[in-house]
Amino acid sequence: MIPQVRREYNKQFTEQAYSDFLNELDESYPGAIDFRLAETPVFVDKAFKNKVLQACESIIDFIVDSAFMELTKKSIPEGERFANETSPCQMLVFDFGICENKNGEIEPMLIEMQGFPSMYAFHAWFPEIMRKHLYVPENFTQYLNGYTKESFVNEFKKILVDNISVENVVLLEIKPHEQKTRIDFYCTEAYTGIKPICISELIQDGRQLFYMRDGKKTLIKRIYNRIITDELRARRHEFDNMVDITQDFDVEWIPHPNWFYRVSKYTLPFLRHEYVPQTFFLNEIKQLPADLENYVLKPLFSFAGQGVVIDVTAEEIEKINDTENWILQRKVQYANIIKTPEENDPAKAEIRIMYLWNKDWSRPRAVLNLARLSKGKMIGTRYNKNKTWVGGSVCFFEE
Repeated sequence: MIPQVRREYNKQFTEQAYSDFLNELDESYPGAIDFRLAETPVFVDKAFKNKVLQACESIIDFIVDSAFMELTKKSIPEGERFANETSPCQMLVFDFGICENKNGEIEPMLIEMQGFPSMYAFHAWFPEIMRKHLYVPENFTQYLNGYTKESFVNEFKKILVDNISVENVVLLEIKPHEQKTRIDFYCTEAYTGIKPICISELIQDGRQLFYMRDGKKTLIKRIYNRIITDELRARRHEFDNMVDITQDFDVEWIPHPNWFYRVSKYTLPFLRHEYVPQTFFLNEIKQLPADLENYVLKPLFSFAGQGVVIDVTAEEIEKINDTENWILQRKVQYANIIKTPEENDPAKAEIRIMYLWNKDWSRPRAVLNLARLSKGKMIGTRYNKNKTWVGGSVCFFEE
């Protein structure tokens, strides 16, 4: 995206430096990084960064509007509404494809968003190691809005722990030590002291929840929620006598699980911005677009790209019985933006902008990011098997 920086990066890149980078990460947390990290970061200039943030702030305008809660009340499926819903949503993320418009210009386009945490702690740590081994100019940073490693970690810890003893806060997940994202849980513990626990470890006593910490039954006052509700629904059968966490407990959620649905694919049809592709609830479409090949079909209640139909036809749509649970979104054209050492084999990229929202702020603030590189039809491991210069990464923004 910045040709001179890309040329210099590719010129200086060596497989040995990349290997040294991966080895240092693994030495700190052996075997914990269970996904591919790309050979390169994404370098983003000021103009493109400002376009992405402009789009994010327009979405934030919608979220902070007084009508938002009413508009999204139907986003939460029956049986999955959690008690004691609170505001604000302390963590929000927005995914943008780096795309090419019909005039051949590079622009961001919103793909998805989540009222749910991402890999905040990991992306405060691993770019530092990347800088040690791979070329990154001094005037580039993974942080936004003037944040630094120190100020981000302080803000992150304040939101998670604040005035509560760290032993009374837990990171809650389904079998956390088996999750592909477990490296982020370990980084979170390193920065905040919060331990990851499995939902099966919860102990209910009336309206209170406990867990065992160092052999002692310990009260939980706050939960850093990393459970994806779809996954919980699919995996309930794996646990006997699991606590129903949708109940009314004396705990504070960070963020409250209902926000997972309120800020999601469900929100897309309400947004109007040049960097948000046209999106419709499938059940509200009176007449299908004549150019269905230019649309993608997405189930509202799924994660990690599951169920997405790329090659949409009228016949595919006719098979759907629950049209109220699907959206039709105009396809975006990802740009082959990352030049790689393999001739004529560039990579596409997505950027995830990650926000924090302290309860004392009127609006959330963009703090850092992650990136994902792909040479396949979609972003994701299953579409990039046996490829290089693909996988998880980070953007370094020009300051």
